[in-house]
Amino acid sequence: MTPVPIIELRDVTKIYGSGLLQKNAPPALQDISLSIQADVPQILAVVGESGSGKTTLSSMIMGFLPPTEGAVLYRGKDLQKLSGRERVEFRRDVQAVFQDPFAVYNPFYKVDHVLSIPIKKFRLAKSKSESHELMEKALSAVGLRPDETLGRFPHQLSGGQRQRIIVARAILLTPKLIVADEPVSMVDASLRATILESLRSVNQKLRIPIVYITHDLATAYHVSDHIIVMYRGSVAEAGDVESVIKSPKHPYTQLLIDSIPWPDPDRRWGQERTAGPALKIAVDPQRGCKFAARCPYVMEICVDKPPPLFQTKGQHAATCYLHRDAPVIANEELGTLLEPA
Repeated sequence: MTPVPIIELRDVTKIYGSGLLQKNAPPALQDISLSIQADVPQILAVVGESGSGKTTLSSMIMGFLPPTEGAVLYRGKDLQKLSGRERVEFRRDVQAVFQDPFAVYNPFYKVDHVLSIPIKKFRLAKSKSESHELMEKALSAVGLRPDETLGRFPHQLSGGQRQRIIVARAILLTPKLIVADEPVSMVDASLRATILESLRSVNQKLRIPIVYITHDLATAYHVSDHIIVMYRGSVAEAGDVESVIKSPKHPYTQLLIDSIPWPDPDRRWGQERTAGPALKIAVDPQRGCKFAARCPYVMEICVDKPPPLFQTKGQHAATCYLHRDAPVIANEELGTLLEPA
């Protein structure tokens, strides 16, 4: 019997605005189905350019935004219909690590404060000594020395240390899922590897699955097991990270990878593929493939109807008619496709 996912998105669409504005607005997310199992300690990266819908997706997973259509389920129950007790359990089970490590801190409080709040709120300790022990254990788990961290104000620590404290705060609650939304985009490049290594360590040692939201394909490749490439609110490509990055099947993913500055002085960026339609076809993005206007391989079929998700090979799928001879998989099968083999 298949276990109930910790989080499941069923045909979720999100349109911002209301009334006439909502009716005419393009969807930030469109027909997204995804399931995440609590007992599968993998890192799932969600990547895409600005406006692709990846941050909206993370907000939906964390229950910050209600869907316009479809449903977000926590352990099989609609997030919007949880009881008070169930909502507390959800807040404990699904923890977030945000993009800005500075916004979480009050500069007038020592960093101990940001760790003590969840301990008090969820009654994790019966005494101050037990609370202090929990904080020390969490800090050690992310590679920080408690004696050099506790008792200090936020401005006395580096950006990398502040961000790792937020990771420690998340694991204090022994969550079943961590959503890391651009956790390294506001720290120096020298600190990114340290923070990502902390997340990977938490993932492996504590067996906590992580949804890693990023625009950086390089970090996604190095830390994740599976990847979803988003484009204008839809899934362009998905699969195991090795297959997607080394052998991309969707033209959008191919162009993203070609834009990475490879360490080869004889290779010019984007020299293998050029953007822009190969055919002069009138494109209606509300009707056919959303990428058709930018696709170097656009065909007549691309403008007639949006492509389904084709399973190109193994744990790899792409929404592109270049693979129309491959079997079609339903949206709700995406979560199964992204589970470890």
